[in-house]
Amino acid sequence: MKYIYLIAAIVAELIGALGTRQSEGFTKLVPSIVAVIGVVGAYYLLSLSLKAGMQIGVAYGIWAAVGISLLALVGYFAFKESLGTVQLLGLMLIIAGVLCLELGKTA
Repeated sequence: MKYIYLIAAIVAELIGALGTRQSEGFTKLVPSIVAVIGVVGAYYLLSLSLKAGMQIGVAYGIWAAVGISLLALVGYFAFKESLGTVQLLGLMLIIAGVLCLELGKTA
């Protein structure tokens, strides 16, 4: 169950971040509401994942790494934002670090 909550937290964070992007500095009402609900929902779902027994370093690491990676891809494809070689390398390093956190807990 802890991973289901974590996946839901990641989706909520994505929705919140995209709402923030569309809110134009919180000057548009509906995207601003979506942003706030998404971010608050993300933290609530993350807390449920922790309550279900996930370690905070692992949970937050996965949440952040997957969220950053997905948002970078959404930004690239949906908003035509840049995603250069160095940025892709950075994303790979973030993901590798989270994998080390997850795999290292059993060592």
